[in-house]
Amino acid sequence: MSKRPFDKELFKRSVVYNVKTLYRKNMEEATQQQIFHAVALATKDAVIDAWLATQEEMKKTDPKIVYYMSMEFLMGRALGNNLINLTFYDEVKEAMQELGCDLNIIEDQEPDAALGNGGLGRLAACFLDSLSTLGYVAYGCGIRYHYGMFKQRIKDGYQIEVPDEWLKNGNPFELRRPEYTEIVKFGGYVAIETDEKGRNHFVQKGYQSVRAVPCDLPIVGYGNNVVNTLRIWDAEPMNSFHLDSFDKGEYQKAVEEENLAKLLVEVLYPNDNHMAGKELRLKQQYFFISASVQRAVAKYKETHKDVRKFYEKATFQLNDTHPTVAVAELMRVLIDEEHLEWDEAWEVTTKTCAYTNHTIMSEALEKWPIELFSRLLPRVYQIVEEINRRFILEIQKKYPGDHEKIRKMAIIYDGQVKMAHLAIAAGYSVNGVARLHTEILKNQELKDFYQMMPEKFNNKTNGITQRRFLLHGNPLLANWVTDHIGDEWITDLSQISKLKVFADDEKAQQEFMNIKYQNKVRLAKYILEHNGVEVDPRSIFDVQVKRLHEYKRQLMNILHVMYLYNQIKEHPEVPFYPRTFIFGAKAAAGYHRAKLTIKLINAVADVVNNDASINGKLKVVFIEDYRVSNAELIFAATDVSEQISTASKEASGTGNMKFMLNGAITIGTMDGANVEMVEEMGEENAIIFGLSSDEVINYEQKGGYNPMDIFNTDQDIRQVLMQLINGYYAPNDPERFRDIYDSLLNTKSSDRADTYFILKDFRSYAEAHKRVEEAYQDEKGWAKKAIMNTASCGKFSSDRTIQEYVDEIWHLDKITVAL
Repeated sequence: MSKRPFDKELFKRSVVYNVKTLYRKNMEEATQQQIFHAVALATKDAVIDAWLATQEEMKKTDPKIVYYMSMEFLMGRALGNNLINLTFYDEVKEAMQELGCDLNIIEDQEPDAALGNGGLGRLAACFLDSLSTLGYVAYGCGIRYHYGMFKQRIKDGYQIEVPDEWLKNGNPFELRRPEYTEIVKFGGYVAIETDEKGRNHFVQKGYQSVRAVPCDLPIVGYGNNVVNTLRIWDAEPMNSFHLDSFDKGEYQKAVEEENLAKLLVEVLYPNDNHMAGKELRLKQQYFFISASVQRAVAKYKETHKDVRKFYEKATFQLNDTHPTVAVAELMRVLIDEEHLEWDEAWEVTTKTCAYTNHTIMSEALEKWPIELFSRLLPRVYQIVEEINRRFILEIQKKYPGDHEKIRKMAIIYDGQVKMAHLAIAAGYSVNGVARLHTEILKNQELKDFYQMMPEKFNNKTNGITQRRFLLHGNPLLANWVTDHIGDEWITDLSQISKLKVFADDEKAQQEFMNIKYQNKVRLAKYILEHNGVEVDPRSIFDVQVKRLHEYKRQLMNILHVMYLYNQIKEHPEVPFYPRTFIFGAKAAAGYHRAKLTIKLINAVADVVNNDASINGKLKVVFIEDYRVSNAELIFAATDVSEQISTASKEASGTGNMKFMLNGAITIGTMDGANVEMVEEMGEENAIIFGLSSDEVINYEQKGGYNPMDIFNTDQDIRQVLMQLINGYYAPNDPERFRDIYDSLLNTKSSDRADTYFILKDFRSYAEAHKRVEEAYQDEKGWAKKAIMNTASCGKFSSDRTIQEYVDEIWHLDKITVAL
């Protein structure tokens, strides 16, 4: 890697010029937001040179391209990341200081791009970063959501969803590409027309359509001049306004097309508790997939004649079930527009599409009602029907007379279109995202498919980009690592294992923990500014930040905090090391119990934080609007990382890896990637508790667990649960948390009580927390554990994951870009 030259004076002139021409101001008059835009555009100049050079190299060498198709890309802020990967960060910081500006404050003006929500979207972002850094050509394909999922506000302890207006001031790194507009069609009916050779063609008629207009964002590789593209599709009406309809008084018709386009790109994951929401989700999925597939085929045809060889130059990676309609859409394009025969089109499709499964939770494997699917996508549905018909013939051939196999494996069954089944039947690869997850898929959820086509199944354990989550997010630790082992870890995280020799070194231990303390001070300042709560950086920072879902068990965490509070109140004389419990999580807008859990966390925080009698031994903080930019502060400052999902439920987790990289100790179950993390670091450097995945699966299948037994025999747990319904944390509405109480104990509903084994694991969890308290007070022992976590993180770089995808699934060629 050669460091690209940076002309500081030119950069400064460019910033001043941008402020002048954009805002008619000089630097002294400009707001921080205006200066951010000026700096971003000056940075974009450097990015564009490399972006153009990358495109030129692609024209010359004609490499195979991976199209990474995902409903979400949780990119975080772009400016700092682009500067780091251009290797200009320190120089730009200095240049801005000379102009009287602080780069940190300028970075804080940039809103997080609201293009994703959870681990699925952040993984996609890490993967794009790694693809560029490793020199492979990729397009990320998604939607340009105008308002994201939502911006979270906490009011009276409740989550309130407000629009995330991240595009309000424009997006300086974005390039609009109207020349690559595609038309996407919904509804109508399919007519058969015969050409002069007597061949039948299927034609969609009577449809509504929208224009898909791509906006490209640069994905800069680290120090190698490679810039890939995240292509997010915006929707525009075919005709912006029907004046004739308006003049006739048909106002609704006049704005109908405009409304369709607007709705498609407004929000990520519209609430689908009702049919209108389901319809909108399916439209969104088809919208970006149809546009991406059409564009990929068109791009291929610009330089290649035979579309039957498309798979030699393109591969589609389907990030979970949301993009799996790509299978049928590619078939439609190849048959209806390129006039291939079915078998030719099927060969291309089955050599192009690969599927990543991200969840063991069967409710997340999407299924669409036939009525909805066939009405919205009539031609695509016909193709899915034919794929299903042929697939059932294959099943019957392999398992004659076995109707149970057809019931379990058919793509269309019981009035539903099963998207995961479509992806597996048509994909050339099916991968899980951690070793345990892949084994559970093979032996449980997708067992029948694995038995029929084992060669398709493989594991690709997830990873994270160290460039954002250490180099950018924790500069103090990043510099310390580089001072000790050099900077090769930035592009080869396996090098970080060289730190292991410092794990017993007293000076290194002190330096490492001093950096942790400074990062805790930084986070404490953020918490005081945003929450108005003073937390002590000398307390243990115990953190659980992730999407709120029952299987992730934020509820167990807060019930344990309630238990600790009871212990402190009843036994004030017992020594207790001060603890700060930090939560951050968004709950889906329609997920009542998850939202009630947020209210419970805040209700407990209100009581605990305002109780002077406990002398600040316990603090509870809920960080509003958890997102990539505040996550970087949080990971760097964490002592204890809560990875406490019910064993067998978390596919992988990637937050666990970000905490590990930043020297936090995991308290966790043997679930997802925790299993592999413990293998790498050694069991002595993590704190493991709870049921194993086999035990959980055994209880689920055979029964034998009744939470009422625990309630009746464990006084401490009973006290905590009674506090949910006796008004202790809701004096003006004692019934407020009844639903949570019922979910843990009530057998009146058809759901199994305590579905996620919170009470079953509670004592083991409480005991693990005692071990945390003991371990933390052994300063040298804790510092050694922390250093060993960071030093054992080499496997969990997304660079390693992507290299495995390249070697075993995609088979891409590297490009070299010179400037």
